[in-house]
Amino acid sequence: MTVNTQPATERPDPRAFGLPVVEQADIPAELRTLVSRVHALIDTVANTEADADTLAAATAAVEEVTGSLALAPRRQIGTMVRRDLPDGDSEYGTITNIVAGDTNPAAPPLSLAPAADGGVYGEVTLDTVYQGPPGLVHGGWIAALLDQAVGTASSLATSPGLTARLEVNYRRPTPLFNPLEITAEVERTERRKVYVNGRIRVNGEVTAEAKAIMVRVEVPE
Repeated sequence: MTVNTQPATERPDPRAFGLPVVEQADIPAELRTLVSRVHALIDTVANTEADADTLAAATAAVEEVTGSLALAPRRQIGTMVRRDLPDGDSEYGTITNIVAGDTNPAAPPLSLAPAADGGVYGEVTLDTVYQGPPGLVHGGWIAALLDQAVGTASSLATSPGLTARLEVNYRRPTPLFNPLEITAEVERTERRKVYVNGRIRVNGEVTAEAKAIMVRVEVPE
């Protein structure tokens, strides 16, 4: 079976589903900087051994900032961001996606792009925010990274869909503070089903691999 591909112009626009769309270039640089600083704060808080007075002062400062930001309007749930890709194509993703959200400080984030030999490729380094066993990436986060990769590969090769099945084979421990190479590609399609394979490599060795079935979303008329 061959992979059925669609040009980007035929890919459904999230606005057809009633979802607002933000252009990636329109996300303020100040917001990106804030997201980066809060991400660093999460790691610092998770590992600090500060004394009680320092912790109390930090809590008050965070509460003040949170209260200030809470006065501003909030984005609609399901807000999407359109990202331009190096090959001239584009993709959509939820702007607060826990794995690759542009405005989510808890996200690594993982940035995926079309690979030269097909499929998608990305690289990310995880700190102790994503720790499971000592010094190793939590298995749930490994699955999340692979889910994001297979979903993106399916979306770019065919059209957006949802994960119907994800099988993860944990081949060996995945270490923190090491660049993780993440790849995925479509194997075949059967009507609305898209069969996708993905893997994580560290220093050239596969630490985890996945097989997934994505189901393409039907565009409302």
